[in-house]
Amino acid sequence: MMLVIDVTKGMQTQSAECLVIGQIACQKMVVVLNKIDLLPEGKRQAAIEKMMKKMQKTLENSKFQGCPIAAVAAKPGGPEAPETVNPLGVSELIEVLKSQAYLPTRDPTGPFLMAIDHCFSIKGQGTVMTGTVLSGSVSLGDNVEIPALKVTKKVKSMQMFHTPVTYAMQGDRVGVCVTQFDPKLLERGLICTPESLQTIHAAVISLKKIQYFRGALQTKAKFHITVGHETVMGRVMFFSPAPADFSKEPLENAFDFEKEYLYQEEYLSKGSKSSEENKENDQTGEGQLPRQQWALLEFEKPVTCPKFCLVIGSKLDTDIHANTCRLAFHGVLLQGMEDKNYVETFLPKLKVYKLKHKEGQVERVLDDYSVIGRSLFKKETNIQIFVGLQVKLSTGEDGVIEGSFGQSGKFKIRIPNGLKPDTKVFLTVPSKKKSKAGKGDTAKEDESSKVDSTQPVTISLLFKRYVFDTQKKMIQS
Repeated sequence: MMLVIDVTKGMQTQSAECLVIGQIACQKMVVVLNKIDLLPEGKRQAAIEKMMKKMQKTLENSKFQGCPIAAVAAKPGGPEAPETVNPLGVSELIEVLKSQAYLPTRDPTGPFLMAIDHCFSIKGQGTVMTGTVLSGSVSLGDNVEIPALKVTKKVKSMQMFHTPVTYAMQGDRVGVCVTQFDPKLLERGLICTPESLQTIHAAVISLKKIQYFRGALQTKAKFHITVGHETVMGRVMFFSPAPADFSKEPLENAFDFEKEYLYQEEYLSKGSKSSEENKENDQTGEGQLPRQQWALLEFEKPVTCPKFCLVIGSKLDTDIHANTCRLAFHGVLLQGMEDKNYVETFLPKLKVYKLKHKEGQVERVLDDYSVIGRSLFKKETNIQIFVGLQVKLSTGEDGVIEGSFGQSGKFKIRIPNGLKPDTKVFLTVPSKKKSKAGKGDTAKEDESSKVDSTQPVTISLLFKRYVFDTQKKMIQS
């Protein structure tokens, strides 16, 4: 990767974003300080050395620490300068690039995939697509698919640097001539082995937040999603392992649909609201963060991409002059959803749950094994669907919801092991004297078993509900 910097301006917002992408996608980098001809000749060398030190400082905490830095003027005098003006430092840059270049390992196996950057027709021969082979190989006579056009074409001829060839493999730059189609339909895109690419409407990805992005990554937020060779708008939902699995080893290029996952309102990171809440609820007080997190991406329009491809989420609508990183997260696409009805056919397989916590109060005691509760449900709530769920009193007893009590949202709780003597005493307020008999006696009885509102006994109901369960069942472990 070459990171080109205007020597008169230094690192700009877009330069920093290029550096972030380089850290995600590249192994080596050369920094090029351009436009050195704009520096006063007498102070030029000092200014270049100063900028080099700045760049070295910027890169010292990145994977490119100590990378080569070259200073050039590709076109001294600017675009209007005569062609006879020689560039400055370009020959030195070429030597730097030679020293950093390496021949990567190339693998001809697997499905053929090629990125197309130009397309044109040759009368009497066919349509030529030029680009770089990303994976696999291709030979004369092979059938290749153009997913964007939903057509398959036969390879008639190939050329590399104006030389006819019969075979091309991963890493090769090649022109592929196929049977005729309108080149205006495909300026850029992908071609591949037939049916080897997926066109998806949603995806599960493993992801990490980009540390320079300011602000939280919120569930339900929209991002510009770059996946494969396309960028589309998409909505995200973040989820993590169950808390007991936070420290488990991350899974590489795989997703286990048999496991259960915890819904998150936002990506968990140091300082995020959700992580602070987890810290408060964590008995150890450490507020441990999960070693791996995931997101469900739902695209506004379908995208065509290979499996396990790089995914980058951005806020490209942020003002470019705002001096803030627009790149929010990056990850790997683990599972695509090709069915446009994926909400009904696929998402129920994804076991993401929300933890629900409701709290009410004991209103009064019925007997040694029963109490009446309130403030846990609204008046219009169908309490019948909560029958059989376990609750816990703040005094320690376990109970089971038996049913509604009246029409105002109150309910009856059975205490299988009975109320503790101390709890019963605590819940019972001395009766108030009444002057009237009959109905007054009943009033006395009611008053004697009502709870003092200044010291309520709370009722806790904990359950989980799967986000994509169409029946909205409540589950207790």
